[in-house]
Amino acid sequence: MTPVSPVWGHVAGAIILLMMVTFIGIWIWAWHKQHKRTFNRMARLPMEDEPTDAETKEDRP
Repeated sequence: MTPVSPVWGHVAGAIILLMMVTFIGIWIWAWHKQHKRTFNRMARLPMEDEPTDAETKEDRP
């Protein structure tokens, strides 16, 4: 079995740290107050009864 170079441990640690910072950044962005209105509107989309233009064109003969 060959020993693993200590450099790989530092590289893996740096990659994990970068991924963690990216995840926390996306999490903070998603929970920012200015996005609440947009996310609430998108959450209600599946429950709207009005057909879109594409759906009305498909129903026509």
